[in-house]
Amino acid sequence: MNYPYRISENHILKQLRENCPAEYRINLRFGDCRIEVAVSEKAIDQGLKAYFKPFADVPGKADIRISVHETSPEQLKFFDELDFQIKEPDPGKSKIKEEYADVEQYRIVRKRLTGMVFVFGRDIHVVAGPCLCNLNQVVNFINNRYIEWKLCRGCLLGHAAGVMFKGKGLALAGFSGAGKSTLALHLMNRGAVFVSNDRLMIEKNGKGLLMHGVAKLPRINPGTALNNPNLTDIVPTEDKARFSGLSGEELWQLEHKYDVPVDECFGAERFVLSAQMQGLVILNWQRGEGEILVREVDPSERQDLLPAFMKSVGLFFSPDEKCAMPEPTIKNYADYLSLCSVMEITGMTDFEAAADACVSFLGK
Repeated sequence: MNYPYRISENHILKQLRENCPAEYRINLRFGDCRIEVAVSEKAIDQGLKAYFKPFADVPGKADIRISVHETSPEQLKFFDELDFQIKEPDPGKSKIKEEYADVEQYRIVRKRLTGMVFVFGRDIHVVAGPCLCNLNQVVNFINNRYIEWKLCRGCLLGHAAGVMFKGKGLALAGFSGAGKSTLALHLMNRGAVFVSNDRLMIEKNGKGLLMHGVAKLPRINPGTALNNPNLTDIVPTEDKARFSGLSGEELWQLEHKYDVPVDECFGAERFVLSAQMQGLVILNWQRGEGEILVREVDPSERQDLLPAFMKSVGLFFSPDEKCAMPEPTIKNYADYLSLCSVMEITGMTDFEAAADACVSFLGK
């Protein structure tokens, strides 16, 4: 489709540089990827530096350059002329949150509720809108650019948390609401190092696997926080009083979430982004159903379990023709996971028993 102007590098950057120049610089290193973020407001600069503190880097040649421009949705009205398509809600959800348009070699995503706009493609990675009020969306965009970068270098995307214990990496997956992040934090109590909260990129490394995490703080519900002695302080006093009369089941079902500052809760250098992947644990348990049972499974024979780990690349993945990501099929996931041990945990939900099993496995 032809538009009255071109969505090109010069057009996008000229408009934003003139209206809200990005003068502050943040340098990050996510594993083998160096990222430079240019931002237009000091408060955004400070917020992102605080969030990504464990991954701060010195200035240098960047693999990915991102610019973040604080502006109002009204100043982005020129995007209204695009033929936006609705992003259908995820299964079980009804609210339409995002719309997108693919123009030339770029994708433009707009958040309907906040008016935030994201432009990416080729070497362009731009965020514009009320960024300071939606800093979490800026964080997610930065992480999504890294995810695409890794996938296009031969990784598959997994829906899993990850930890490293005594130098050995373990991925933790499960069907919806299984508690993979909660189990990861129970393992942190045992001395594990955090690798990722909800996304892992897995990469073949000779006869084994590497797993790469995302620089996103764990997000947990009040039940997880109040039942872990290292996490109780992240719950405000007024929330503790409000939740004190709730049952364990009611706490579990709450939609309220807290970010976990890993270094503050568990100590310095407890968050890394890569580890040799020794195994995958799939939580296939139910609350209140019998004793916990742990057994090793063959991923090629138990393909029914693999959807718990498989993850769609989503709206913020728009690679060029050089992208080397394998086709995300059951067969390819089974092939990758055959290079590590896969364990299924069934029975009742018991995080301490599951943590014992994970420590035992990694100690062998």
